[in-house]
Amino acid sequence: MPQDAPIWQWPANEIVRATQAGSVSVSEVTEAAIARMEQVNPDLNAVVESLADEARAQAAALDAQGAPKGPLHGVPVTIKINVDQKGYATSNGVAALKDLIAPDDAPVVRNLKAAGAIVIGRTNTPEFSFRADTDNPLFGRTHNPWGRHVSPGGSSGGAGSAVMAGIGALAHGNDIGGSLRFPAAANGAVTVKPGLGRVPAWNPSQSVERGLLAQSMSVQGLLARNAADLHLSMPSLITPDPRDPFHVPMPWQGAPLERPIRVAFTRDDLGFGLHPEVGTALDKAASALSNAGYAVEEVDPPLAFETGEVGYRSLMTEVQALLREDIRKYGSETVNALFDIYFAEYPPFENREALAMLAKRTHYARQWSLFLQDYPLVLTPFMVTPFFKPGRDTEGVDGVREVLGQAHWSFIMNFLGLPAGNMPTHIAQMPGGAQPVGVQIAGRRWREDLIVDAMQAIEAQIPPVCTTLWDQIG
Repeated sequence: MPQDAPIWQWPANEIVRATQAGSVSVSEVTEAAIARMEQVNPDLNAVVESLADEARAQAAALDAQGAPKGPLHGVPVTIKINVDQKGYATSNGVAALKDLIAPDDAPVVRNLKAAGAIVIGRTNTPEFSFRADTDNPLFGRTHNPWGRHVSPGGSSGGAGSAVMAGIGALAHGNDIGGSLRFPAAANGAVTVKPGLGRVPAWNPSQSVERGLLAQSMSVQGLLARNAADLHLSMPSLITPDPRDPFHVPMPWQGAPLERPIRVAFTRDDLGFGLHPEVGTALDKAASALSNAGYAVEEVDPPLAFETGEVGYRSLMTEVQALLREDIRKYGSETVNALFDIYFAEYPPFENREALAMLAKRTHYARQWSLFLQDYPLVLTPFMVTPFFKPGRDTEGVDGVREVLGQAHWSFIMNFLGLPAGNMPTHIAQMPGGAQPVGVQIAGRRWREDLIVDAMQAIEAQIPPVCTTLWDQIG
């Protein structure tokens, strides 16, 4: 980043170096982020609740205490509106929940604040956080900073749009089927979906516990503009919290592996057809990893289509049993029509078969675990076509098939609880305009660090796309 770049463009690492050294105050950083939010957010609608006044007060308090508070000292962040932040509504994009005020911070919010991060706003999500596009009757549509020809993704669409537009250096999001990686792919952000049990999670406002599969598949994470900022921030995010009894307190960095690290590279489109622009993004990523000393081999992972299909059908089984009544009662016509198609395209399992398929999850996980012994990293497509236009999933069965029907490479990782990163490696010139194209890098259980290392190696040869975006939008 050029030395004369405005503060809102600084990555989290640069902000921390400056605030800890005292060359810039936390208040200066916070004011720059708020000013950027006020400049671009009216057009994007990424942040639906500004916390500017609270952020200023927190920044002043950090400046007054003298010594740095933690590893994210002074880094502006946003929080998604489906996670509890004390004193604010956890609406989840649902009008009926607009007054559900959180009594306390969720673990992820508590951990970010404890590390010295400054929360400047809360970001948009679709109703029930269950779309790969971001729009809802309560706050309206979020737009992609690359232009209105491409969706911002979902469900962390507000987070992805915000961080890439320069509203905070980091953005909180979560992922049950791709909700960190869809927005990363759409907006050109960099993320790693943590594996099962990696980041403590719980909403103090919730009145009942989530279903077991939702607990197993849903994870909390961050969207950033470069991979180095994930190495900086994720160790704070995984700090243990006793309110999550199944959190696994393991260090961020694992043991070094023998070099060269083997990477399985697959072009398998699972029968949907691989778009040439996605093929280009994959080739660039594979070439960059090879140049960086990784041993990249074209080989297909086991049972990919079947694992993704069974995973999403299993999730729909639980959603139908535990959430359908609330969706019918509180959801809009749009989201109810979508769920009708979800249930038709991914038919819920019934009775004994539902339990049998959930049991078979271990079989799929075992096959992948054995595969990952030989190949600690796997380079895959994320979407097999460039990202779709806004509202595409509301255009009937064909729209849903384009948006979610081709997303097996995403579903696999949630169903099995494996970590998976997403990053842009190509900018495609599409009929509506330029847009980023991302790839997915999955890895061994507990080895998010290996994934982020690989993404850094790629970025050393394919720079992050944020500067290209900022040149375009100002």
